[in-house]
Amino acid sequence: MLIKLTDVLAHDNKVIQTKVALEMESFDSRMGSFDIVEKSDVDLTLTHTSKKNITIEAKADLIIAVPCDRCLEPVKTNFSIDVNKAINMAHIEEDRVDELEKDEYIIGYNLDVDKLIYDEILINWPMKVLCKESCAGICNKCGTNLNFGDCDCDRAVLDPRMAVIRDIFNNSKQ
Repeated sequence: MLIKLTDVLAHDNKVIQTKVALEMESFDSRMGSFDIVEKSDVDLTLTHTSKKNITIEAKADLIIAVPCDRCLEPVKTNFSIDVNKAINMAHIEEDRVDELEKDEYIIGYNLDVDKLIYDEILINWPMKVLCKESCAGICNKCGTNLNFGDCDCDRAVLDPRMAVIRDIFNNSKQ
């Protein structure tokens, strides 16, 4: 959703507080597409501090289904977004594009709330997600989720340097 920043820039020290519905239904990145299970409205506060300087404050809570790193079962992961950014809108358009290149959520004199929240989710993405600490993962051979039961596969990990000896042993059995 786009919010016009010109409304805030119209008067010095103007404050606009609003709730904005988040339009994202999933979080899509190079890592994959992850469903947003629950989401709250974004509490947005825009403050014109001085000479076209704007402070953007946003708060939202999301729950995203992220696959477990061991067994790939979906895990509901909480994201509490709390943004506080200061933006200088006084620069001419070309300079602002260079300066705000990393801030893709500012488009002209509009704020894209979904891109702002997207960036914060990306920054706060967990390094590792587990369904439980004792997750057994999946079998490397058949793909069975080992949390629900054992499979009959031989999961013995052998030293690859001993592969020649194992082949000799297997051939001698025949």
